[in-house]
Amino acid sequence: MIRFGLIISMVLGSTAIAGPSVSLRPIARAGTGHRNIVVVPQLPQERLEFVAATTQGVDLSLRPNVRPGGIIEKAMARKRNRLRGAVCGDPDIQGEVIGRVPGKIAGCGVENAVRVRSVAGITLSQQAVMDCGTATALKSWINKGAKPAVGSKGGGLAGLKVAAHYSCRTRNNKAGAKISEHGKGRAIDISGLTLVDGRTITVLQGWNGADSRTMRRAHKAACGPFGTVLGPDADRYHQDHFHFDTARYRSGSYCR
Repeated sequence: MIRFGLIISMVLGSTAIAGPSVSLRPIARAGTGHRNIVVVPQLPQERLEFVAATTQGVDLSLRPNVRPGGIIEKAMARKRNRLRGAVCGDPDIQGEVIGRVPGKIAGCGVENAVRVRSVAGITLSQQAVMDCGTATALKSWINKGAKPAVGSKGGGLAGLKVAAHYSCRTRNNKAGAKISEHGKGRAIDISGLTLVDGRTITVLQGWNGADSRTMRRAHKAACGPFGTVLGPDADRYHQDHFHFDTARYRSGSYCR
């Protein structure tokens, strides 16, 4: 409740700052014996927000206008959908929980696997199976590496071209080699960055091409979130894609 005297002081204070005069004319209210004070500021139309107040005072609300119900319902629906599709306890990682994935050969398999379709608003070209540690590392790289590397080019980053994810195999498919991190759900291969305008910058053409700066910056930024980062300069097996995995080494991340 804001009393009459305060309203008048607010009016006079506002008017004193603005400059124009204010007319305070008493007008009798028929049949009541009371009189209203009508405040008539000599101000532009958009400033005429004050109303007449009785000696009993008036209630004023400082709350903003209520949003239309339809807008609120749509916002709530979007929130529910994000929460429903969240995996790894993170609404920014969208997909589904698939649980234990048994390996076909010794050393393969994922204990608590998820199938991810988008991360931090960026769509994956194919749903990728991985563990939550890898999904979280991918989110960190997207936000701190891939998005800044692309910037506003082509309208910004929209998607990732996934070349490989979980696969029960040895490193580089060599017989007798150690099990690849792909076979443990700890790796993902990225072959390109898709922009909002529909164009895709591929690792194969972009590494030494017109988009070299973008690709090299994105590659470098992965070193940290991921334990192993391999690209075209690593070996002949990675000429057309980036290999990211979450294996950790005592000497720190291995980035080539």
